[in-house]
Amino acid sequence: MDIRALVFDVNGTLIDIETDERMEEVYRAIGHFLTYQGVALHRREVRDLYFQIMKEQFETSRETFPEFDVVAVWREVLQRKASDYTRSLPPGKLQQLPLFLAELQRGISRKRLSLFPQAQEVLAQLKPRYSLAAVSDAQSAYAIPELRAVGLHEYFDPIIISGDHGFRKPDARLFQEALDRSQVRSDQAIFIGNDRYRDVFGAQQVGMKTILFSPNQGGGPSTETEPDYCISRLAELPQALDFFAAL
Repeated sequence: MDIRALVFDVNGTLIDIETDERMEEVYRAIGHFLTYQGVALHRREVRDLYFQIMKEQFETSRETFPEFDVVAVWREVLQRKASDYTRSLPPGKLQQLPLFLAELQRGISRKRLSLFPQAQEVLAQLKPRYSLAAVSDAQSAYAIPELRAVGLHEYFDPIIISGDHGFRKPDARLFQEALDRSQVRSDQAIFIGNDRYRDVFGAQQVGMKTILFSPNQGGGPSTETEPDYCISRLAELPQALDFFAAL
């Protein structure tokens, strides 16, 4: 196999992250911040309105695998609850507030953000040999800063984020965009991810070979789509690629 590109899932494959977006502290802090923007909401009102608008986005989507837009959610919160003072804020500040609220929400809700062992070392080893791309079910408001925070952003081009498209994996269009922007055919690329359905099935739809990363030793036979290769440590990835290269 002539391997020219590797396409990676991010969270759960390279980045070990835990968040809890329903924590009361998140919406208490946001509610307090909104007070200074002329928006008077109790923390429970902030939380309920946020999830209500998110639900509305999903319900109005025509996609099979819909994705929400977190910045648009916060923009709608502000539009629905703006006071005269809110509307009098400088235009530049008003424009940036939804993004700031998304970042604030994510930052407070985050419990853990770290790399899986050997992630950066393996990518550094692979980058001179292959084109590296990423396809992630996430929001650019926090996925891109998180990649930078753990030192991985520079390894990937392109970076495909589901929140920018309105649909998520396993939608084949995300995988095809990674191939198109990497300028490779599907038989020249391998997808590496940790989810049998969203990652393995999604990538196989466009003809890509797949490697399942299963750090908890869950890579055995399954009723879900079978990957072409399984690894339990990222350090095993070069050996897996040698296997495909020999095909």
